[in-house]
Amino acid sequence: MAISTRVCCLVVFGMVLGVGLGQNVDPVGPDEGGRREMVPAMFIFGDSLIDNGNNNDLPSFAKANYFPYGIDFNGGPTGRFSNGYTMVDEIAELLGLPLIPPYSEASGDDVRHGLNYASAAAGILDITGRNFVSRIPFNQQIKNFQNTLDQITDNLGAIDVAKAIGNSIFFVGMGSNDYLNNYLMPNYPTKNQYNAQQYADLLVQQYTQQLQTLYNLGARKFILAGLGIMGCIPSILAQNPEGLCSEEVNQLVLPFNENVKTMMNNFNANLPGARLIYIDVARMFRDILTNSAAYGFSVVNRGCCGIGRNRGQVTCLPFQTPCPNREQYIFWDAFHPTEAVNILMGRKAFNGDTSIVYPINIEQLANLELESN
Repeated sequence: MAISTRVCCLVVFGMVLGVGLGQNVDPVGPDEGGRREMVPAMFIFGDSLIDNGNNNDLPSFAKANYFPYGIDFNGGPTGRFSNGYTMVDEIAELLGLPLIPPYSEASGDDVRHGLNYASAAAGILDITGRNFVSRIPFNQQIKNFQNTLDQITDNLGAIDVAKAIGNSIFFVGMGSNDYLNNYLMPNYPTKNQYNAQQYADLLVQQYTQQLQTLYNLGARKFILAGLGIMGCIPSILAQNPEGLCSEEVNQLVLPFNENVKTMMNNFNANLPGARLIYIDVARMFRDILTNSAAYGFSVVNRGCCGIGRNRGQVTCLPFQTPCPNREQYIFWDAFHPTEAVNILMGRKAFNGDTSIVYPINIEQLANLELESN
């Protein structure tokens, strides 16, 4: 999209977002569909778990804008690495928002409820994911948000924008690729340079600086998604002749999750006006795997589409026929959950108890009136 078009679009976005948001977000009324918008907007940062099209026009191997991706999504393939919804799609709907468009494709009035900056293969570290050639690392995603912010502010004014941004939700889900497409890759030196704790410390040191930058840009309500049970995804299962979960990989990522929780607690204690919450994806996913039958899942150890052992050695090929009973599968492909799991996790994170999301859930965060600063 041409820059002039983007500026035009963001002016519309800024005007809509900035009106009347000096008050609590409760006055935001229902949209045309009758939903009450709990927050003015949601800004999304992450990787392929929540990318919805930002990689489509990049010279990248990490793309999902072809069938059978999107087979259950209204409109077909969009760039979502799922058969349908991602977790942030479900969260957006629960917040009363429309689906949030990708930064790379947003145009016109449809950008007024926020933007999705997530990029498949992206990591906290800029070097992560280079095997896939192009991707948009977290640092660049933040710069893209800053570009958005600069253009809104130029046309609306800093005070109005600050009020709107301060009431908006910032969803950040980073770190998976820093393990799968960095630390665990044989062509990266990282594993020889750092043990598990040292690498987690390196990542979260950088992560802390990145989130601090978003705070400095006006972000106040943060949702941080932890890493899941990565040793049990089909890609890792396929590396074991018996198709078993890798406890080594599951243990590897534990220090990262613990560091993120510590970081969150430090931010909540020390950043004026900010409130960060943590989604315990690992606990949620382990519960789904352990109690799969109770949730209606009968296939827990292979992808719905893909090639090779556990359908995890090669991801979905263009126009490959996926499994017909997708609602019974936990995994869509070698790396990503099905829409059914994404919706389930989104709902649990939205109004679940502190065993899943803490110190408060997304619904409580959205309703929270933070002190201005």
